[in-house]
Amino acid sequence: MKGKWLSLVVLAFTAATLLNSASCGHSQELVSIQIQPPVQTFGASNIPVPLDTGLQVQLRALGTYVHPPVTKDITDQVAWVSNTTQMVTVNSTGLATATGDTCGNTLISATVNTNSDASGLSSSGAIITGYMTANVVCFTGNGTGAGPALTLTFAGSGAGNVSSMPSGLSCSSAAGACVTEFPAGTEITLLATPTGTSTFGGWTGCASSPSTNPCTVTLEANTTVTVAFN
Repeated sequence: MKGKWLSLVVLAFTAATLLNSASCGHSQELVSIQIQPPVQTFGASNIPVPLDTGLQVQLRALGTYVHPPVTKDITDQVAWVSNTTQMVTVNSTGLATATGDTCGNTLISATVNTNSDASGLSSSGAIITGYMTANVVCFTGNGTGAGPALTLTFAGSGAGNVSSMPSGLSCSSAAGACVTEFPAGTEITLLATPTGTSTFGGWTGCASSPSTNPCTVTLEANTTVTVAFN
């Protein structure tokens, strides 16, 4: 009788050991990814989109695992991708940056292509992706009620000033960008004046020739004009 019980005890112990070994050897499996923050907004309706250039947010990727259940920061283990890079870019560390080129919204994803546990054991091999939404607010005006807005931006390595006729816009390249509202249908003349040793480099967004100074533009809707000083 004692031998029988001893055999049962040994059998139970062996089974428990095998079960425990199998459990310990099971790869920890990634089942989902959440990105924090889930939504990020850049800019405001009274700020021209070019002025949003360089606004940033650091994203975090949180991975949910099973065997055993746990949530880990896997920001440096995922592949980051922005669906609209002309609006918002994201680098390999999850730093999202507004480009200042366009407004709207885009999805940013974080993906792990192969699941494995901390010991490097392969698990399911599934592709797991999490998403967040980045919004860049479109400019709708300064809120003065005057009408459409003319946004002036600067390009080139030189410096200079721009003034308008009719008056209302007076801007230095040191400001980076300026915005002024005018009544709809106003024909505006912009005069570029280089400073120091700088030279006039041309316009983008004018009705007149890019190389003609001054530039003319008829403001029917929100419009952006760029002047280059070299």
